[in-house]
Amino acid sequence: MGNTVSCCVSPESSPKLPSRQPAERLEELQTSTEASDDNTVPYLQHISDREVPDELALESNPSDHARASTIFLSKSQTDVRDKRKSNHINHISHVSPGLLSKKYSSCSTIFIDDSTVSQPNLKSTIKCVTLATYYHIKNRDSHRSLDIFDEKLHPLSREPVPDDYAHVDPEHKLIYRFVRTLFSAAQLTAECAIVTLVYLERLLTYAELDICPANWKRIILGAILLASKVWDDQAVWNVDYCQILKDITVEDM
Repeated sequence: MGNTVSCCVSPESSPKLPSRQPAERLEELQTSTEASDDNTVPYLQHISDREVPDELALESNPSDHARASTIFLSKSQTDVRDKRKSNHINHISHVSPGLLSKKYSSCSTIFIDDSTVSQPNLKSTIKCVTLATYYHIKNRDSHRSLDIFDEKLHPLSREPVPDDYAHVDPEHKLIYRFVRTLFSAAQLTAECAIVTLVYLERLLTYAELDICPANWKRIILGAILLASKVWDDQAVWNVDYCQILKDITVEDM
């Protein structure tokens, strides 16, 4: 600015590098790796050479697809359709014309709670997250699990675990009370609840297991532990969770 020579030049004046094909980039990547093994040859790898071409990627990264749907959404569609159909039938049969028992959002008026994008309502967020977990359990495809999550092998309390603990699906209220107790005692935020659901679905996807009546408590507890440590700057210590679940040792936590 103010100099006789401007810092901005036309695009035509700068040389253009030829675009490299994925096979060429992969070959250069292998060559650079072999060169880096020799201490006598200094080599600084360019960031573009570290990227694996899409054609050679072994598995897609879910973070690269912002529009990818969540797993619980597909599992909840059946129940949502049935509830909408039953609510419509009940509405037609019980509500007289001109009278509405509930308020509905429209283009001009939207009825919401005190949630905002910057300050989401904690209670409503936990209800949504636990409802998603409920659909995961109810509409599971199989009963794949690991011993580390089995509540019979690793109980969360000294109370005896029922014999049918692995066959009776928990109600949404039971899941909500369990998560709500942890969030209230540890003073976790609503954003942490969303991150908890993200880690839960990652576990179900990459560990190839299902959340079921026998393991849902320990899976949710592990997801909350990880989410609180990643999201909050001042994370709750493991020993603090032992004050909430008094029958668990720090080693088990």
